[in-house]
Amino acid sequence: MADAAEDKRMKRTLITGLPEDTPRELRRLGENARVFDSSCSPEARVYYIERDGGYYLKKAPKGTLAREAELTRYFHSKGLGTEVLDYRSEDADWFLTARMTGEDCTHERYLANPLRLSALLGEELRRLHEVDFAGCPVPDRNASYLALAFENERTGNYDRSHFPDSFGYRSAEEAKRVLLAGMGGFRREVLLHGDYCLPNVMLSDWRLSGFIDLGNGGVGDRHIDLFWGVWTLEFNLHTNEYRNRFLDAYGRDRVEEEMLRVVAAAEVFG
Repeated sequence: MADAAEDKRMKRTLITGLPEDTPRELRRLGENARVFDSSCSPEARVYYIERDGGYYLKKAPKGTLAREAELTRYFHSKGLGTEVLDYRSEDADWFLTARMTGEDCTHERYLANPLRLSALLGEELRRLHEVDFAGCPVPDRNASYLALAFENERTGNYDRSHFPDSFGYRSAEEAKRVLLAGMGGFRREVLLHGDYCLPNVMLSDWRLSGFIDLGNGGVGDRHIDLFWGVWTLEFNLHTNEYRNRFLDAYGRDRVEEEMLRVVAAAEVFG
């Protein structure tokens, strides 16, 4: 599940260099190069190294980046993700990738044309969902997705404040009832991004470069990505005006509104 409260635009702050605990082989990349802190969440630190076209180095608690590294390699093999240059799990996890060309979809040039952006977001998601997912390292994302929702419900993690009014629930009990009634509708049918938000879609002059932040991906139900596509347009554009354009561009033949409500019921548990 993604963090709905997170503003994940790529912000870079110039720093003096990579941290002291960076493995020696990786730390050499920061020598005689400008290094920026590009972190966007408390769970991980992300550093941008400005040399040789650019590198991103992510540090997170031990074992937490293994799936992202696997899925990034898989997406790269499909021409949809960046190249993984290093992954190691020591006292912490370190994950090194090449910089992808272009900018993410929160760049002002894309936000300034929301009609074109919302249609493109739907079209590119449909293309992703038509990719052959044979050999995906996460063959059943639905299982872990639902398990986390129910674990969070059990421990009282409920927050609807960051979700569109159209998906709102009056209580955790109501959301749980909808989830229990609809969870049988989840299908393992497409290759999911898992966090299909504007900051995770990279464009170069309105052409798809690929996808980043793939740790929530795998084979699962298309409505997980569709939910996040609807959510990100409202969150980043501050209006729900472009919801239908996005879903029309994706293709209404594959959209079940009731399943979007079921996904929303899972997501309010974080």
